[in-house]
Amino acid sequence: MKIAFTAKGNNWNSPIDPRFGRTEYIIVYDEDSDNFDVYDNRDIENEAHGAGPKTAQKLFESDPNILITGNGPGGNAGTVLNKAGIKIFIGAGDFTIKQAYNAYKNNLLQEF
Repeated sequence: MKIAFTAKGNNWNSPIDPRFGRTEYIIVYDEDSDNFDVYDNRDIENEAHGAGPKTAQKLFESDPNILITGNGPGGNAGTVLNKAGIKIFIGAGDFTIKQAYNAYKNNLLQEF
């Protein structure tokens, strides 16, 4: 299973970025291979509109099953992600990636 995280950095100990559309990085952890892929999303800061759908498109490149974030995506991005079959879990805004992963595994996050 592949789990994507919105992040403020590019490693396991980076804080979760509570934002979806304007997240700095998307980190994808593949549980089967125990590998991370990091997608730099910092260029989205220059976008005036449509950050959520553009970030969703970048997320699709990694083909995750799960997205873990802080506050959740906005309406347009949320619709696109749901149609793609990606389950979204929120409430990880105060965690590191590692803490958010553990919270997910222990059913402590809320499904969006």
